[in-house]
Amino acid sequence: MTVKQLVGKAHLWLGLASGLVVFIVSITGAIFTFQDDIRDLTEPWRKVTVQATAPVLPSQLQAAALASHPGVAAETSWVTYFAPDRSATVFFIDKAGLPIQVYLNPYTGQVLKEQNLRTHFFTIIQEIHMHLLLPEAVAKWVVGISISIFVVMLLTGLVLWWPKRRQERKQRFTIKWGARWRRVNYDLHNVLGFYAASIGLVLALSGLFMIFPWMLESVRLVVDGGKPAPPELMTTQLDTLQTVSAATQPLPDIVYRNARRLSPTHEMILIGPTGTGKAPAYCWTYQKALHYYHRDEYAFHPVSGKLLESRFHAAKSPGTKFSDMNYDLHTGQILGVGGKIIAFLASLISASLPVTGTVIWWGRRHKSRQPRRPTRVAA
Repeated sequence: MTVKQLVGKAHLWLGLASGLVVFIVSITGAIFTFQDDIRDLTEPWRKVTVQATAPVLPSQLQAAALASHPGVAAETSWVTYFAPDRSATVFFIDKAGLPIQVYLNPYTGQVLKEQNLRTHFFTIIQEIHMHLLLPEAVAKWVVGISISIFVVMLLTGLVLWWPKRRQERKQRFTIKWGARWRRVNYDLHNVLGFYAASIGLVLALSGLFMIFPWMLESVRLVVDGGKPAPPELMTTQLDTLQTVSAATQPLPDIVYRNARRLSPTHEMILIGPTGTGKAPAYCWTYQKALHYYHRDEYAFHPVSGKLLESRFHAAKSPGTKFSDMNYDLHTGQILGVGGKIIAFLASLISASLPVTGTVIWWGRRHKSRQPRRPTRVAA
């Protein structure tokens, strides 16, 4: 058996083993790519009219959002301010254990919409994409191993695609639409697979980095030239035995005012739960709404509201910046609408590869099992 035949065997059986998972993950990824754009068109409460007044403080948003949910502590909720023309949100888990997102007018504090995210279409799509509706501990390995196999599939596919002779190259780059359907299917698998391979690798690897953080940390280490973890990756230390004076105003308001002051050009502010007083209160600011790459990070004392640590994007190491880029890279939005279109098409092609590959295998298997016609012997 030649090396290429061996690669072909590995490509075949690995593809059959991982094909269903790759199809599901890829098709849901394609659907999720434009989720913000689709929701902006179908959910009018996500947008508001820009006003000249300053946004209300997060404590007021929390009070309005939790008014119909007695017993839910404001300290457990997440508050997000988006762009000036977007509604703010308060996210929390209600007493029944349901994930609730409340949309509010950031200038008035008026509740615009309350959503149960567990039944939201794109939440379900995301859950299927990430976990296949399996328990997270199981899904981590099922999806992780399948996507790892897909990476190998893309590489072995390139080996099988590579033309032996120069005259074959044109054939490998084009689809013979006028040929029989089996040949068209073969070309769809090989030609589209080649064109989508590089983007497919980026999507697959960035997805693996989310599943296995140690992989992303390894890449960060390489990008940083093997240097130890930079300061921005260190956990903020908090002396819980130290006696401090309690803040004179709600902690989320202190966090918000400081974030606005320290990152004045950033559109989006995410304020995490202020907790029980035993862990820092965290806040993240993002340069552009719904983009998660360019961000500053802050940690505050959970009792006094004192700023404990700030980590600015400009001062981060190249490896940390690459790590911060991973989500936007995975969804394609790092390049804006054009990047989303590329990610969408690459995801669709990735979903088609297990289908067209299985058809090729089934056709060859069926053909090999057909009985040979007897040779006619002249009398």
